[in-house]
Amino acid sequence: MGQQAHRTARRRRLGAALRNLRETAGVTTAAAAEAIHGDGSKISRIETGRHCITRLELDTLLGLYGVGEVRTREWLIALASEGRKKTWWRKHSEILGEGFKEGLTLESEAARIATYQTLIVPGLLQTRAYAIAVMSGSLIPLTDEELEFYADFRMARQDLFNRDPPPQYLCIVAEGVIRQQVGGPQVMAAQLRHLAAKNKPPGLTIQVVPFSQSAYTCTGGAFTLYSYPDPLDFDVAHISYLDGELYLEEDEVTAKYRRTLDALRASALSVQQSIELMASVAHELEQQ
Repeated sequence: MGQQAHRTARRRRLGAALRNLRETAGVTTAAAAEAIHGDGSKISRIETGRHCITRLELDTLLGLYGVGEVRTREWLIALASEGRKKTWWRKHSEILGEGFKEGLTLESEAARIATYQTLIVPGLLQTRAYAIAVMSGSLIPLTDEELEFYADFRMARQDLFNRDPPPQYLCIVAEGVIRQQVGGPQVMAAQLRHLAAKNKPPGLTIQVVPFSQSAYTCTGGAFTLYSYPDPLDFDVAHISYLDGELYLEEDEVTAKYRRTLDALRASALSVQQSIELMASVAHELEQQ
């Protein structure tokens, strides 16, 4: 469990690329292992994302595989170096699940984040009161101290938007998300006011798919798509389910999620219409 648990999408992507380069060059695992003074199992662990690779080992393998193209080398070096970055949540690492930590890594390094939500406002856009209301409904009861910790942690995640440059963020929500009175009318009204104020394209865009939309794109549930700039240049789709997290990296799969997002956005209200709807619902709630 130990080594496999620490695999990340980026490390798996690097390993798959190195395996492809080795096989294309006709180099055996034994020869590759000898070049970096390891054994066949080490190469296997690197190629399956279960083992970190040092810069010296990477340079050695790229030389052995005859990789001279600058862009390819930069892409692989970036993949390897990003995986060794220290994370701001490292001091809390022991109490965070491995799947959640992988999501935090993807979130903190993405150039673009696009999400579709069917039940709740995504964590990066939640107010503190709304976040506490959501977490209070957890199947695993949380103490007041735990609620405070996770609420603070969720707010800390939102510092992502203070990064220079911040990621481009697209959030598409079903109308039910803004109608569900999470935390009660006043908490929800404040959350909607918060969303309306944050809705400032192209950096941060929030759009609502209305109940009145007849040509509705069926997705099967909520998901998030993370995209990365050159030389990383790949997408990862993230799906949360009751027992954990699922991360999908295959190009044809992530392309399907990208097309789905495009279809959802086409069926959503415009940004201005979405702001007006959220303001209207907030006003109704404030009158209760």
